[in-house]
Amino acid sequence: MATKRLARRLGLARSSGRTRSGARAGSGQRFAFLIVLDFEATCWGDRDRRGPEIIEFPAVLLNTSTGAIESEFHMYVQPQEHPILSEFCKELTGITQNQVDQGVPLNICLSQFMKWIQKIQKEKKIMFSTDSQSNSTSEAKACAFVTWTDWDLGVCLHYECRRKQLRKPDILNSWIDLKATYRAFYNRKPKGLSGALQDLGIAFEGREHSGLDDSRNTARLAWRLICDGCVLKVTKSLDKVSHYFVSSCLLAL
Repeated sequence: MATKRLARRLGLARSSGRTRSGARAGSGQRFAFLIVLDFEATCWGDRDRRGPEIIEFPAVLLNTSTGAIESEFHMYVQPQEHPILSEFCKELTGITQNQVDQGVPLNICLSQFMKWIQKIQKEKKIMFSTDSQSNSTSEAKACAFVTWTDWDLGVCLHYECRRKQLRKPDILNSWIDLKATYRAFYNRKPKGLSGALQDLGIAFEGREHSGLDDSRNTARLAWRLICDGCVLKVTKSLDKVSHYFVSSCLLAL
């Protein structure tokens, strides 16, 4: 029995029939839904210190009781500070200059994103921790954001909004870092998102560094963690963030 528990913790054992049952797998979760984000941003092969700008903004809504992706949001975003993509960026992400030229500025993208959020809130009775108690009902279902590392919300969006003096939605100030969660739960350091999936016997679907494909695969990994018994919790909040954390994120770029 101890060996089986150890194998489960190391991610080497398949989920049991009990955990494969969706309703039971998500029954102990704090969040009924997760919104997984994975931005793609401007980048340069020489690790230039220019601030990254989001060029692909995807989000997928995961039901933690069934493992199903129930809704998706996706937009290409026009970079304003450095509008011409580097060859390195185009090769890495697969995003073309034409796609970003036909995209929208970040402020418009955020506005459209919030309309999508409002739509799914109404349809699925979703509530975020920032929602006032007066807006919540007994039927409200808790929801949190998920990213692979803290970079997307802790650095990329945070500092781009600050540079461009854009108001960032408050709901994007806290999230679950799935990389940190994976490392703590399985007690091993993953070699990227694809490596984390591979360690669990899950094949990456789609193109790596495609924001939408990365978001979908991160959602699949989150579901596997849930099935293996991990209760997902918020790991970062910008309301409580320290200067050390911000500096560490910037140094990691």
